[in-house]
Amino acid sequence: MADTLTRDRVASMIDHTLLAPEATPDDVAATVAQARRLGVYAVCLSPSALPVRAPGLVVATVAGFPSGKHHSLVKGAEARFAVEQGAAEVDMVIDIGAAVAGDYNAVLSDIVTVREAVEERVVLKVILESAALSDTAIVEVCRAAERAGADFVKTSTGFHPAGGAEVRAVRLMADTVGGRLGIKASGGIRTAAAAAELVAAGATRLGLSRSADVLAGFPE
Repeated sequence: MADTLTRDRVASMIDHTLLAPEATPDDVAATVAQARRLGVYAVCLSPSALPVRAPGLVVATVAGFPSGKHHSLVKGAEARFAVEQGAAEVDMVIDIGAAVAGDYNAVLSDIVTVREAVEERVVLKVILESAALSDTAIVEVCRAAERAGADFVKTSTGFHPAGGAEVRAVRLMADTVGGRLGIKASGGIRTAAAAAELVAAGATRLGLSRSADVLAGFPE
């Protein structure tokens, strides 16, 4: 599977990510420098790491991360401030408990609040934490994200004990949004083979912290 994708094509799909709570300013600078060397699409950093100088890269950040249990207005304020600090994309975590409970109106309201807090040009990705949800919940959250005006649905934070990106979940998400939204697979993707499987299932963006290792497995 990895042989059907080139290194450059995969690099153009990567959000090179540093969200570790112990990350230092030197770690952030090193991550940005590595992202530029690798030629990836974006660098995804914690809101407190902004602003950063990242010529040639899209700057992405997170809101309500990683639990999703922040009040919607707090998520919206966090997202808006991050955009003011230079973020062009925001990956927000839904209230996962609301999705587990089947309260999809609450999920919709949560996403709408963040969507309305940032400018229309800002790309909004909605993190489902898919490994913690039933198939029904995954479908309903994807529908809510689309109704709320999100641009992407995303599998995982990478911090939940239930796990990260799974081919089954990505395929279900892709079937639900039907190409109208992007699909970001994130969490536990460490090899080219795993990345290629997720792309084949429908992922259009990859959130990676080990981008160099993954890219090394693809042909030039």
